[in-house]
Amino acid sequence: MNTKTNIAYHFLALGIVTIWGTTFVSSKLLLVEGLTPQAIFFYRFLLAYLLMAACHPKQWLARTAKDELLTVAAGITGGSLYFYTENTALAYTATNNIALILCIAPLFTALMLRLFARGETPPLRRNFWLGSLLALAGVACVILNGRFVLHVSPAGDLLCLAAALCWGFYTVCIRKLEHRYDNLFITRKVFFYGLLTILPIHLLSFQPGSLHLLCRPVVFGNLLYLGVLASLICFFFWNKVLQEIEPIQATNYIYLSPVVTAVASFLVLDEPVTWIMLIGAVLTIGGVYLASGQHRRRRA
Repeated sequence: MNTKTNIAYHFLALGIVTIWGTTFVSSKLLLVEGLTPQAIFFYRFLLAYLLMAACHPKQWLARTAKDELLTVAAGITGGSLYFYTENTALAYTATNNIALILCIAPLFTALMLRLFARGETPPLRRNFWLGSLLALAGVACVILNGRFVLHVSPAGDLLCLAAALCWGFYTVCIRKLEHRYDNLFITRKVFFYGLLTILPIHLLSFQPGSLHLLCRPVVFGNLLYLGVLASLICFFFWNKVLQEIEPIQATNYIYLSPVVTAVASFLVLDEPVTWIMLIGAVLTIGGVYLASGQHRRRRA
C-alpha cells in the first residue's frame, strides 16, 4: 500500500471514531424521549441490516461451518453483547466509570490479537505502552474534568470490562474473516446475528404503546443517524480499515472517542468545556500518535 493510501485510511479511522463519539449524545436524546437501550440498539441495527440486505443480497451463508460460527461470534461481540453490556452498565455505575473503562478496549484488543492472531500481529513495543498510558491519562482528564472521584460499582464496572473485552474479540473475528470474504458480506452478517441475539431481550422489554415514539421527528432523525451513518456506513468502513492498516493501530483511535463526545455534548447539550478537558484532549491525541509509532516504522 502506498503512503497516500495508508494516510487516507488513517483519516477514515479518525472520521469513524469521530462519528461514534457523537452517538452517546444521540442515544442520550433517545433515552430522554422514552426509548429503552435495547430498543435503540434493535432499531438501529434493524435499519442497517435491511439496507445492507437490499444492497448485498448474495451469499447468505459462509463457505464453512467454522466461518459461519465466526460471523456469529462477530455479531454477538461487536453487536448485541457489546451494546447490551454497555447500556446495562448505566443502571449500575456512573457514566464517567463507563467512558473510562471502555477506553481500555484498545489494550484488550492488542493483547487478544497477540494471543489469537500472533502471526499476523507485530510485537507490542515500548511506544505502544507509553502512548496507551498517556492516552488513558488524557481520557481521564476529559471524562473526570477535575473531579477526580470514581465510585466503584462491581456490577456496573464488570459489565464495562465485558464490553471492552467484546470489542477485542470482535476485532479478532474480523481479522480471521477479512481475507476470505468481502467486506459487505461480513458487515451484513454482523448486523444479522447482532439482531438475532438481541431480539429475545428486546421482546421481553417491548411495550407496544412505545411504537408511537418512532413518529417523533427527533426520534426518527436520531435513529436514522445511528442506523445509517453510525452503524451501516461506519461498521462497513471500519471493517475495511481493519483490513488495510494494523488493527492495533486502528483501535488506538478509540481513545479519541471521549474527546469527541465532550465536544458534541458542548455543542448539542450545552455541557461546559474546561481547561482540564482541553489538556486531556492534547494528552490523548499525543498518546495515540506515540502508540502508533511502532507501526509507522514497521511499514516504512
